[in-house]
Parts: sequence; structure tokens; C-alpha cells
Amino acid sequence: MALYLGAFAWGTAEAGRIAGQPVWLFGRTRGTERLAAFGFRLAFALALLGPLIWLVFPALRRLDPLWAEEPYQMLGIAGVLLAVAGAMLAFAAQMSMGASWRVGVLEGESGSLVTGGLFRLSRNPTFVGQALLLTGLALAIPSVLTLVAVLVFVTSASVQIRAEERILLAVHGAEYCRWSAQVPRWLRRGSSLPSGGTTEARDLTKP
Repeated sequence: MALYLGAFAWGTAEAGRIAGQPVWLFGRTRGTERLAAFGFRLAFALALLGPLIWLVFPALRRLDPLWAEEPYQMLGIAGVLLAVAGAMLAFAAQMSMGASWRVGVLEGESGSLVTGGLFRLSRNPTFVGQALLLTGLALAIPSVLTLVAVLVFVTSASVQIRAEERILLAVHGAEYCRWSAQVPRWLRRGSSLPSGGTTEARDLTKP
């Protein structure tokens, strides 16, 4: 988790250097987007620091029904592998966006539309990777805090994605509609085009 967050910070700084402008927009968001920004921070803080807090304060971890003093070896291995795969996916998707990478969403501050590579499989591969990372950590270190981290992240990402979709539709119009009709919001379920793709694109035009 710490390695991924370090890579995330470096990639964000590099994207800002390439774009020639700040790409960290969370500090300027409002309303539900600001709540989503807080949710992202909370999710990663819980996942990273939660198990450490439990280790430091035995009285607290005894209240956690999910905490196991003797870890489940196979579950832990599966969790570690899933977390590593998720971190690699998230970072690869972030870097593939280049100067279009943004942390947060604001009108007039979006980059060019990226539709190739991993973005042929998901419109939000970075979020998919981060969700897998947090889920893997929750499997490797089962606790109420790591589980809540996953739930908070998915909720925040859903809010953030909706906000990004509205702005991308306004900026890129028909190009975005064509892409969103062919590529799912999270993950492709099969080799064929998702049945709900056209509906998703049409729903974006609703208030």
C-alpha cells in the first residue's frame, strides 16, 4: 500500500509536469465531489493505518469480530496477490493517461479523452485497480477497518465517476458517447459489447 501511494504521488507530479499545470484538483472541488475526495483519503487511511492501530491497541482489536490473531494463510496469500495485481493495474492505467491524468474533476480542467489500452476494457481502470488493491488488503488482513475501507472507496468512486462522466460528456460530446456505449464503467463482463452500454451513454444526458 505504501509503495503504491508513493508511486501514485510520483505519477501525479509527473503528469502535472508534462501538462504544465496542476492536476491535483481535489482541493478545489465542491459538494458531492468534495465528499468523494474525503472518502478516498479516508479509505486509504483506514486500509493503511487501521491494522497498525489494531496492533498497537490490543483492547481495540479484541472488539473486531473479523480480526484473527492467527492469519488464514491461503486467504492471506490470495489477498496479497490480488493487492499487488490491483496496484499494478491502477498505476499502469494512471501512467497511460499521461498529461490527461487528473485527481478530481472540474469544468474546464479536463484533459484529452483517453480510450486506448486498458481504457478499451474499462472506462475507469485506475479505480478498478485501486478497488482490487483495497479488497486484497482486506482479505490479507481481515478487520472491520479494512472492510470499511473497501466500502467507503467504492461509494466515493461511484460518486466521482458520475461527476467525471457529466463533464466528459459536456466536453467531448459524441466521441464520449460512442466510447461509453462500447466500454463499461467498471469491467467488461464478456467479449461482446456490454448490453447496458448504450443505455449508460443515454443516461448521462439526463439531469
